[in-house]
Amino acid sequence: MDTEALHTERDRSSAPEAHGSGAGEGSRSVRVSRQSPRRWSPWRRAGVLGGACAVFLLLLSHFVMQPFLIPSTSMQPTLEVGDRVLVNKLAYRFGSEPRRGDVVVFDGTGSFVPEGVAENPVSAAAREGLSALGLAEPSDTDFVKRVVGVGGDRVVCCDKGGRLEVNGVPVDESYLYAGDAASHVPFDIVVPQGTLWVMGDHRSRSRDSRDHLGEPGGGTVPLDRVVGRADWIGWPAGRWSPLPATGAFDRVTAPEGAHG
Repeated sequence: MDTEALHTERDRSSAPEAHGSGAGEGSRSVRVSRQSPRRWSPWRRAGVLGGACAVFLLLLSHFVMQPFLIPSTSMQPTLEVGDRVLVNKLAYRFGSEPRRGDVVVFDGTGSFVPEGVAENPVSAAAREGLSALGLAEPSDTDFVKRVVGVGGDRVVCCDKGGRLEVNGVPVDESYLYAGDAASHVPFDIVVPQGTLWVMGDHRSRSRDSRDHLGEPGGGTVPLDRVVGRADWIGWPAGRWSPLPATGAFDRVTAPEGAHG
């Protein structure tokens, strides 16, 4: 009888524990399942990732390196229509200035394009976003040209050999389009300080500083309008390469009396 009583007591005392344990396990399991986060769908993850990449590229384009679609033949043979050049926006940010021979992208407002030319705000915003990624043609106020003269330089065309002269030194421009003359328009200009004299490599197809001689600024581009230096051809893949350097201006020195 004593043994039977002991078994009965043991069974009675263990039953609540088992029941309680099961209930606890069940409630914990419910809590865990309710608190576990929902998994994002593949499409949602892809959308978030794509948005983050777009924001990163826009920031990179705005502050560091911007792709620029070449829309015309004015810089042949250096740049062809449809090329995407990578414009280094940091090249002139820390005290450096454009040098003779650099290929630069600049805003021509006030020099090549009159002030006050308006564009639809919606289309302007869309175009700016696409052009910042190299997917659309740049604004009508953006240009790409080669620096031929910097502040204080005297640029003359042409000498007896049909070459440009910069500060009295003839310049052999090996980058010119085959068969092109240095210029069919004669000029003799001293570049104002803080500005640039720029020309295209395909001179017969380029509207550049020569075409704006009689306008405010005399065809020169203010330094603060320079967006950056074109350093690389990034697309198409077959033309991926750095822009070739030129030694055309190596013998040119600063004009007498120039400072800096």
